[in-house]
Amino acid sequence: MKPLIKTDVIIVGAGAAGLMCAIESGKRHRKVIVIDHANKAGKKILMSGGGRCNFTNYYIDYSKYLSSNPHFFKSALSRYTQWDFIDLVKSHHIPFHEKSDGQLFCDNKAKELLGMLLSCCDNQYTEIKLDTVIESIQHVGEHQYFITTQHATIQCESLVIATGGLSIPTMGASPFGYQIAQQFNLKVLPTRAGLVPFTLYPDDKLKYTELTGVSVESEVSHKNITFHENILFTHRGLSGPAILQISSYWQGGDAVDINLLPNHDLLFELHEASRHNPDQQVKTVLSKLLPKRLVMTYLSEALLHRALKSLTPSEITTIVKQFQAWQIKPSGTEGYRTAEVTLGGVDCCEISSKTMEVRDRPGLYFIGEVLDVTGWLGGYNFQWAWSSGWVAGQEV
Repeated sequence: MKPLIKTDVIIVGAGAAGLMCAIESGKRHRKVIVIDHANKAGKKILMSGGGRCNFTNYYIDYSKYLSSNPHFFKSALSRYTQWDFIDLVKSHHIPFHEKSDGQLFCDNKAKELLGMLLSCCDNQYTEIKLDTVIESIQHVGEHQYFITTQHATIQCESLVIATGGLSIPTMGASPFGYQIAQQFNLKVLPTRAGLVPFTLYPDDKLKYTELTGVSVESEVSHKNITFHENILFTHRGLSGPAILQISSYWQGGDAVDINLLPNHDLLFELHEASRHNPDQQVKTVLSKLLPKRLVMTYLSEALLHRALKSLTPSEITTIVKQFQAWQIKPSGTEGYRTAEVTLGGVDCCEISSKTMEVRDRPGLYFIGEVLDVTGWLGGYNFQWAWSSGWVAGQEV
């Protein structure tokens, strides 16, 4: 028979949200056990941002979050802000810098940030159990849950689910949090990969494969949303910040519009070049504005070697459209394998925005990415983890 352990709080998931919740609950002298099936806490923290962790953003804005309940996340983000987390980082003397657009990264390795979180958990009230598999969860009464692992049965008053989403399964991602939600009859909205590269149909993939590794500043649009950042051609399709951002808004079968020269009026510049140097070839002018490989791929040989003075108005329009109104229809995405986040998840309408507690299930909480809240690239998802974890930590 397995031993019975009693505690105040069990947190399932030793990621960003779970660790933040444990810190705050421990401050209140609540006895906390954090359980994770992985062999290391905070794996996504360690790999995020190229190993430097884009831990928040100076310019957190509600408009940069997606959810079927567009007001749910506002309470948590306003109660524990980016400035609060920045103050925590500063208090531990972790150096950081702004990369662009308010994105904050550790100067050194992300292990410093994880070390900060773990040191905050290192007290008499908090225990982290890794390599621990949950076999069953039972709710036997109000604020009374039994969690059975391969080692013991643990009784708690508050159960917090911080299991994350489905992105990057090699880091241990699984649908376990959604399965727990369904066990307690909570609605789970359809999930899909977000902040993820696009794949292309075979003909387009063949055409653009020679551009693998080419990065170019672009303006990528889909319906009413536009991102002005780099795109990157890959051996599978398209990636880069602008593509990752737009992927969270894209639906299968849709096309995206890409302006490869967002800071130029190509029509005007071609006319000016023709006026000043009419014998100049098209490829010469365009190669001053874009990588030569890209120019050679996008235009036919016949157009590339034409003198500017010989171009017809319709040919000039064709050139301008090719570079400033390029429309491409992705075949799909690379999926959860490379996705940074998971769109969809536990329906926020089932959860109190002020406490993160399930409305009709006292003592059960959901925080972080397992919920239907997804932020933009650039530190927004980590801030949601810190904020939602902090809020739950005040209650459990």
